[in-house]
Amino acid sequence: MALGTDAAIDLGTSRLQIYVSGRGIVVDEPSVVAFHSDTDELVAVGEEAYKMVGRTSDRVRVEFPLNGGVITDFALVEQLVAVFLKKVSSSMVFMPRVVACIPGEVTEVEKRAVVNAISTCGVRKICLIEEPVAEAIGAGVDIATPHGCLVVDIGGGTTDMAVISLSGVAALRTLKIAGNNFDEAIMKYIRKKYNLLIGKRMAEEAKKAVGCVYPQPTSKTFRVKGRNALTGLPQWADITSDEMLEALIDLGMQITREIQEMLEETPPELVGDIYHDGIILTGGGAQMYGFDTLIAKKTRIPVRVADDPGTCVIRGAGAALKYIDELDNDGIGQLNPLIGEY
Repeated sequence: MALGTDAAIDLGTSRLQIYVSGRGIVVDEPSVVAFHSDTDELVAVGEEAYKMVGRTSDRVRVEFPLNGGVITDFALVEQLVAVFLKKVSSSMVFMPRVVACIPGEVTEVEKRAVVNAISTCGVRKICLIEEPVAEAIGAGVDIATPHGCLVVDIGGGTTDMAVISLSGVAALRTLKIAGNNFDEAIMKYIRKKYNLLIGKRMAEEAKKAVGCVYPQPTSKTFRVKGRNALTGLPQWADITSDEMLEALIDLGMQITREIQEMLEETPPELVGDIYHDGIILTGGGAQMYGFDTLIAKKTRIPVRVADDPGTCVIRGAGAALKYIDELDNDGIGQLNPLIGEY
């Protein structure tokens, strides 16, 4: 990155994404770190480290340093960010100004942890943006108008839902039910029904292949492989989309009920706007079959999945880079989606 180049960073539970001004998304890799158990020396990060999940020896440990949208291992996140910023930066002398995404419901301590993890890499200035606001921008919504829109981001660690109006959040809910919980539900279901132990990666592959929260018109099948819980021997089972529905529908309904409860607390004028425009689904979980149909049936509001939902937040944060210069302006009518400068 050259002097003056700005960047946006989304430290997600599942994926770390970096957007560079003029270049678009340059990093989109799993938020995973692998290191030596004895020396704590870094072995791999991102995609390379994710390949090691469930396949390491005693010498190597693989960690997910973010959980539920917040940092759980500060030192590992620092290393993760530093490695990826070095990859995209041609010069470490002049570091960029950065817009960093934070979850909607976040404490000051958690906010400061994000700022510190990025600032240790030598960044000149850090501005923060709430993820629901970034989602709305990434989904193509004009957030500056006095008009309500409801975005629901089903991520890896949390599901954020927010009503956005006038560049800010009018109503907000964060639910600790998201992609990782769906993976765990699949693992539990398969163990209970087939006495078969499978890993997180296999569960995720099954979720992507045949996962659903609404009945599919034609049943699909996916073969999962693992270890028999009783004999300890290798075993496989063919899982259908109907079985997936049985395993995942409860979690899908919990998210749907949370949306219904938030709508009950939203001012009537904004609910009228949402009813007219519909609900926007973003995040990796939005791609699971039937989520839009389930929410639409229960809320009686149209639902659409945003284009490329997995990158909505980072694209929105990238589009918000232009607001960094306006953060210092106190002129009338300056509604800025960025919420702070560090």
